Amino acid sequence: MILLPAIDLYGGKVVRLTKGDYAQMTVYHDDPAAQAAQFQATGARWLHTVDLEGAKDGSTPNFPVIEQICRTTDLKVEIGGGIRSLDTIQKYLDAGVERVILGTKAGTDPAFLTQAVARFGDHVAVGVDIKEGAIAIRGWLDCFQRLCSEGVKTVICTDVSKDGMLSGTNVDLYRRLSQAFPLDLIASGGVSSLEDVKKLRELGLYGAILGKALYTGALDLKEALKETEG
Repeated sequence: MILLPAIDLYGGKVVRLTKGDYAQMTVYHDDPAAQAAQFQATGARWLHTVDLEGAKDGSTPNFPVIEQICRTTDLKVEIGGGIRSLDTIQKYLDAGVERVILGTKAGTDPAFLTQAVARFGDHVAVGVDIKEGAIAIRGWLDCFQRLCSEGVKTVICTDVSKDGMLSGTNVDLYRRLSQAFPLDLIASGGVSSLEDVKKLRELGLYGAILGKALYTGALDLKEALKETEG
């Protein structure tokens, strides 16, 4: 199982939200590239990034930051947040990003998802937010089955109720999804202890995103990486 330390970007800084609420934002670092380099030095191979401003309006205000991270580290970077065009996907991939995450646009515009997967293949992933057991975007009935049929390989599944709460991850949810669908699932939300990491690894998940717990010191990245070696 791969571990992806997370950098959420707002105003060119590393921030974290609680339950996805912009009103509950904490700034953790003024230099995202330095933070990324620190993650790499600790042993990380992947980095999960989100442009929170882009998620609001579909722009790419933090693109220069992502470009800098790709240029100055050897991390495999995935990026999400307001990516709503094929040109934006290409822009990120040209900058050195390994994987682009589609969110709302993938749920509301099936034709766009089809085109993106056809053109960019495994460099495209889909982010699915689940809240209180339901998918948080209307019209996503049989969502995961449709993603499989479209040829999507990687899905980042976020339990919004757990995000930023340091309350433990939703192991039952990821167990059900991993058993039901042949997808590379990445767990997101509430991963806050070595025990959480161990439980997700035992499920055979493809990956897990580590966020607030790294910044508060609740979870040590080096120890978490040791837990997933091999």
